Amino acid sequence: MQSGYRYELTAPAGRGFDPDFAPELSPAQMLRLGVFGGKYMTDCRAEFPASWFARAKLAAGKRDAKLNCFGVNASQPLRVWIAKGWIHPDDPRGWFQWYCRYHQGRRGADDQRQIGRWRAIARHVAQVRRNCRPGDLACRPRQRQALLHWAYDSRQI
Repeated sequence: MQSGYRYELTAPAGRGFDPDFAPELSPAQMLRLGVFGGKYMTDCRAEFPASWFARAKLAAGKRDAKLNCFGVNASQPLRVWIAKGWIHPDDPRGWFQWYCRYHQGRRGADDQRQIGRWRAIARHVAQVRRNCRPGDLACRPRQRQALLHWAYDSRQI
């Protein structure tokens, strides 16, 4: 999907995050829990540490919602993200690709926009808290899966 793209790592991996950006899960943890039906970035694994994929829930073929942590589909197709203008040319697969690269130490022009998008998702945390009993992981599974896609750990709610 993206060839010839290069970037510089200017921060230590997993550290040096913007003070307004405090994800609860690393990309490796997200992949291990099950996100995006197991079909996210399976063709560019060499860009990221092999350890991220060692216990990742990955689909062999098409996306499979059963691989998601909450067993439901909470994703829109990439074409929807493109149509809504949510894709930056540096990260043609969207927010998670940005986050993986940011986690590795890349900092760039799109950081503030992506961090703002991440912060906006927090409204779903409030909805889960308001509508679910603590620890009831069966309550609002699509919303919980969507939060997981944005590095929020709704299992703690």
